[in-house]
Amino acid sequence: MGADLEKVLEDYHRAIEAVIRGDPAPQERLWSRRDDVTLANPLGPPALGWTEVSNALRRAVSQLSDGEALTFERIAENSSEDLAYTLEIERCRVKVGGARETAPSSLRVTTIFRREEAGWKVLHRHADPITTPRPIESVVED
Repeated sequence: MGADLEKVLEDYHRAIEAVIRGDPAPQERLWSRRDDVTLANPLGPPALGWTEVSNALRRAVSQLSDGEALTFERIAENSSEDLAYTLEIERCRVKVGGARETAPSSLRVTTIFRREEAGWKVLHRHADPITTPRPIESVVED
């Protein structure tokens, strides 16, 4: 990955730190505003387009506070001239909902970046809590 993309990844990680403290603004600044932007977070159905993505991001962030000790374990990465992705495990302690105490949280996150006129922007983020092996039965709905 080039130096400009590495800088965006650093900014992205700092923005995730703001998210777990309850502040969506730094994260929002990094997202594309194009119609094909998508977000699939653990709290709801996939969001398509900037308005839906922004609403889903704000809804999720409103349920988080007092996050600390965020770490990123890079599993994979790749980039071309105009597209890049990372697969990471994000680990932190955070208050979720109305909890009084922070609790550990781990997310498996795939993020896709696209080079646009204003530089690298987030095109897609998918996050889920699957970070350890699970039995095949876990994919069956009740």
